[in-house]
Amino acid sequence: MALIVQKFGGSSVKDRNRIFNVARIVANTHKAGNDVVVVVSAQGDTTDDLIAKAAEITHNPSAREMDMLLAAGEEISIALLAMALNELGCHATSLTGWQAGFRTDRAYTKARITRMETERISSELERNRVVVVAGFQGLNKLDDITTLGRGGSDTSAVAIAAALHADRCQIYTDVEGVYTADPRKVRNTRKLEEITFDEMLELASLGAQVLNNRSVELAKKYNVELEVLSSLNPVPGTVVKEVTKDMEGMLIKGVAKDTDVAVITILNVPDEPGTSFKIFGLLAQKNINVDIILQSTGRDGKKDISFTCAQGEAETAMRVLKESGKFKDATCDETCAKVSIVGAGMQSHSGVASKMFEALSNNNNNIKMISTSEIKISCIIARDDADKAVSAIHDMLFD
Repeated sequence: MALIVQKFGGSSVKDRNRIFNVARIVANTHKAGNDVVVVVSAQGDTTDDLIAKAAEITHNPSAREMDMLLAAGEEISIALLAMALNELGCHATSLTGWQAGFRTDRAYTKARITRMETERISSELERNRVVVVAGFQGLNKLDDITTLGRGGSDTSAVAIAAALHADRCQIYTDVEGVYTADPRKVRNTRKLEEITFDEMLELASLGAQVLNNRSVELAKKYNVELEVLSSLNPVPGTVVKEVTKDMEGMLIKGVAKDTDVAVITILNVPDEPGTSFKIFGLLAQKNINVDIILQSTGRDGKKDISFTCAQGEAETAMRVLKESGKFKDATCDETCAKVSIVGAGMQSHSGVASKMFEALSNNNNNIKMISTSEIKISCIIARDDADKAVSAIHDMLFD
């Protein structure tokens, strides 16, 4: 008998038929003799609908009240799925995030898990029940509801798997695994049998929407092997783990794009020690995550610094910089996107970057910024060009 954690996204439980489809998958896993914990997201577009409802009331809701509102979406899903499981004769109990023992810090709307208290889950499992847990949510020290941010249900599932030392953590989505690019938008993509944590973490961080980057980071930290599967088509998926066989010897594992990008440029910054610390220290105080950073060569005692952040954080970043009084000469470009390639094979093979730049050149894409690491290359280009750029890069690297 194994302990299996299964996570289902919003599209997998969007209506009655999908809920019963998920219930049958879970029930079959349980009937095979396994203990099962299921983590569920809010149904379909429920989260977006709740955000729209908040916008009908105010254009500036408090982060605390938004967490209180958004947590309701997952609570609907877990109750309906538990009902469906019971209807199929599979005893199930639904638990909110706080009932399941998720304790978080106080960063409303993007809280981080500080600890897991799994006594309630373990108690329900001992009673031979399937435990259906609301993903994306927890409780902070003030007993306030918090949410974990975008893709938080993936993180919830991995956290439970790590805390319970689960034998397997399965992430069910509407695609059949991890592909070399989004199969819904790019032709001739390949499904990967395996991918390393490091490669998956880069892809997730760079815009691939199959897994949330925080969940992969957590899986790597606690060595939780993940399996990405389709909830609609019962075929083998993609395994995410520390070391892969990589029998195909693929240099590149994927091409990704991220349109949630803003480029902020601060002009005429004093070319002196400590300036970068002052800028990014201000941003860190507001929990603004900065990605690519580009600094110009100093001239006349001045330099320019550009960096990227999430588009939703750009307004706050600009306000913080201007309110400081020292970095008022700043501009923000919200018409950008980031296209990236990822693969551990780049470490030992030359010419990969050249092929990517050739594809962008042939596609008439102007590169605004470039960032590299041992296993990835990212370019900032115009957002309107992103889809065609991804296809052009994929064709160049995989055809």
